[in-house]
Amino acid sequence: MTAIIQGMRILLRIGTGLSFLVLMGAVTVQVLGRSVIGSSPVWTEELTRFALLYLAGFGTGLALFTGDLVNVDLVSEGLPGRWPWLMRLISAVLVLIFSLLALGPAWHFTRIGAMQTSPAMGLPMNYVHGSVLLLLSMLALAAALRIVGMLAGSTDGKPENLVGEVE
Repeated sequence: MTAIIQGMRILLRIGTGLSFLVLMGAVTVQVLGRSVIGSSPVWTEELTRFALLYLAGFGTGLALFTGDLVNVDLVSEGLPGRWPWLMRLISAVLVLIFSLLALGPAWHFTRIGAMQTSPAMGLPMNYVHGSVLLLLSMLALAAALRIVGMLAGSTDGKPENLVGEVE
């Protein structure tokens, strides 16, 4: 189980990094175009938005693992006994349920995009709309892995980067 979670983290880090790299490249072309040439290519605006969507798509699942999503652990981690573990489990179950509930509409939204193209790049919009599907899928998968890991005993459900925690 730990190997699967680690593999998922690596995949999400690569996707987040590539999305950020594309974002940096598009912004660099924009800045250089406006500074040196006087105008930037119109496609850079679209590519920047699309890269930002995919950055969120990959980054949200990763943030669930790392603890960079908003947590209200001030209350839950201060509870006695097994309550903090139970609260983390319930939270992961709720994230999984809400993500799964939104997957159907996201899939429909993505399919609608196949009938549209982006104005500047001519890219089929289902690739762009697919970023929402990616976000929900990665969030659901991260939550499911956390649940399975907690129930199997391979993880306690705590994110890997708890602020203020001494190792």
